[in-house]
Amino acid sequence: MTLQWTAVALFLYAEIAVNLILCIPFISARRWRSVFSWRIWNWLSPYWNKCFFTMIMVLIVLFLDAVREVHKYSGPEPMQDAKVNPNVYDNVHMKLFRAQRNLYISGFSLFLWLIMRRIVTLLNQLAVTVESSAGLQAQMDGAVKAAKRHQDDNLKLTKALLDEEKSMSVKKQQVTLEAEKLADQVKGAEEAVRKSHAEVEAMRRQAKGLAQEYDRLLSEHIQLQNLQSPADKKDQ
Repeated sequence: MTLQWTAVALFLYAEIAVNLILCIPFISARRWRSVFSWRIWNWLSPYWNKCFFTMIMVLIVLFLDAVREVHKYSGPEPMQDAKVNPNVYDNVHMKLFRAQRNLYISGFSLFLWLIMRRIVTLLNQLAVTVESSAGLQAQMDGAVKAAKRHQDDNLKLTKALLDEEKSMSVKKQQVTLEAEKLADQVKGAEEAVRKSHAEVEAMRRQAKGLAQEYDRLLSEHIQLQNLQSPADKKDQ
């Protein structure tokens, strides 16, 4: 294996290890986000996109070169030469095996490189979603608590209004009873006033009758005195 394909193989092994570590289930997305927030990644972030696309271009070139080698050693001409010379046959198959190996190494390296980029992106998005959902959950819990508190306040206010309404109805009944008592007292007072007026009127009529009787008796007394006066003069 040449130096370039050894490097690609090592890169493939490193990709497999990194992807396996990223897929560990007991490491949460928030933990990975905190790891991705380290200062070294912030320092490497301006060069990350360039490095990513550079590796893609290198792996694509190596993949196309491996495809060319596979197509070269699997064509009809090398096979015809291999049939003529057995040593050439072994050499062609060895080179075809190496070309296929290089094809798989470069293809899987390219595939895992894209997968690793996608996994990192999804982990960051998942961490952001978890944080936002936690914030929304906290807001929802606060809203539920506020709604429950308002509901309790409304129940207390409704109970207070019902108690106030009951007390008002009791007061209204008391006022109605007092008004009825006052009306009865007023009726009794009016009846007493009518009786007193009737008694006064009767006393007035009686006093008028007595005055008339007094006047009559007084006139009779005067007449009797006048009658007695001439009789006394004759006797003298």
